[in-house]
Amino acid sequence: MKNILIIDDDLHVGNMLEEVLTREGYHVSRAYSGTEALFVLSGARPDLVLLDLMLPGLNGEDILPKIKGIPVIIVSAKVDIDNKVDLLLGGAVDYVTKPFNTKELLARITVQLRNTANAPDAAILTFDDITLHTDSHVAVIDAAEIKLTRTEYAILKLLMQNPAQVITKSLLLDRISEDTPDCTESSLKMHISNLRKKLREANGKDYIEAVWGIGFKLRDSE
Repeated sequence: MKNILIIDDDLHVGNMLEEVLTREGYHVSRAYSGTEALFVLSGARPDLVLLDLMLPGLNGEDILPKIKGIPVIIVSAKVDIDNKVDLLLGGAVDYVTKPFNTKELLARITVQLRNTANAPDAAILTFDDITLHTDSHVAVIDAAEIKLTRTEYAILKLLMQNPAQVITKSLLLDRISEDTPDCTESSLKMHISNLRKKLREANGKDYIEAVWGIGFKLRDSE
């Protein structure tokens, strides 16, 4: 199930969008200000963001540059063409003007999610001393190859794709299901424990940390 974050302080618009998106099979999360949006994004990584510009506190223009690696569709009442151009050049993938047709917005969301799904993964991911070859599913630490199960590889790949973010347990399970079907909520802790042990045995470092009550993230280098 794809996750969409709605960042909009207009309760009527937000509720309508949530109802429409939920009916279409999306999982929806909400933020009502720029500051709250950054807090939500620090603990989860949605597949797409719908971003209003006129927000209390930090506005949409302020937080757009802070949203990395996630397609952002601007949904705003602002119609100035120069503003649209600046935002599209500044990282937004699309711009929809309020009031909007829900069928058109859904089509634009579908297009962006399809583009993201079809985008090739980076062949090599790196974090600290870890190198992960996504074409061969091989992890290397200090020139030593680490043998990973399919589930361990999927977990490590997701964490390395989002090195600065805490990945919630539910999002982790949802995302890695694309690469491996054998990880469940009850077995996730065991898979991560085994992965941490294998990485630690390579050079003594503990690369993965648990964020109590939320999920997991890569540990910052000391």
